[in-house]
Amino acid sequence: MSHRSILAVVFWMTGALLSFSTTAVAVRALSGTFSVFEILSIRNGTAVVFLLLLAAFRPVLRPGLMSGRIGLHLVRNVVHFAGTAAWAFSLTILPLATVFALEFTTPAWVALLAIPFLRERLTQGRLVAVILGFVGVLVILRPGAETAQPASLLVLGVALAFALVAIVTKRLTATESTFSIIFLMNLMQLPMNLIGAGWGFWQRLEVSQALPLLGLCAGGLLSHFCLTNAYRHGDASMVVPLDFLRIPLIAFVGWRLYGEPLDPYVFVGSACIIAGILYSLRRETKLS
Repeated sequence: MSHRSILAVVFWMTGALLSFSTTAVAVRALSGTFSVFEILSIRNGTAVVFLLLLAAFRPVLRPGLMSGRIGLHLVRNVVHFAGTAAWAFSLTILPLATVFALEFTTPAWVALLAIPFLRERLTQGRLVAVILGFVGVLVILRPGAETAQPASLLVLGVALAFALVAIVTKRLTATESTFSIIFLMNLMQLPMNLIGAGWGFWQRLEVSQALPLLGLCAGGLLSHFCLTNAYRHGDASMVVPLDFLRIPLIAFVGWRLYGEPLDPYVFVGSACIIAGILYSLRRETKLS
């Protein structure tokens, strides 16, 4: 990789890390006034308006407003809706670092699900990633320990949902643009969230909430935009390790803003998960 590509990856991943963390903090800040469905309704609604305005000024994006694979989009977005709602709810009841660490079991789930759905082989590297991933989960959850929280199982469900979304998204990218996938995601999930939202919830919006609302809306879009551009400029073997920096970053944010303890088990378990995925990536690179 050239120095320019490396700098581009670092730039975009810095944006992704800050955006993901900003979204998590915004959800936590708004959870005292709005339910999870109301928070996600705000996020989806503003994203739809913004993307429509973007398409109005950039005609090249307009074909992405429609799709010939609506059924597959619907499957993706129903699963993503459930996963995102559970993820947002988990942010309100679990330490931020725990949520992010358990979320990183998603690559292990993808490796398993890719076998039946994408007909991919379970190579040695992927098998090691799966095993170390679940070892990391056991370290974080510590079954039987007093500090273990049943709600942590919810985050494992979130990771599985996001893995399913990744599988379906891979199928969609063969024919659909990134703009189309993101637009239809927000368009389809908006009514889903509105069903669970209270009537007239927008009347509870206040000027004092401007900062977390901005963080929610901007972070929600920028996180995916930055992450996509990072993968566009660099190899996955470089991008993924940088993405793992979300764990210590969000642990610091949780400690600094909310007084959450820096649980060493979260870092040890995260190290197991990261080691497995890095080993898998190295093996895949050698085989390619």
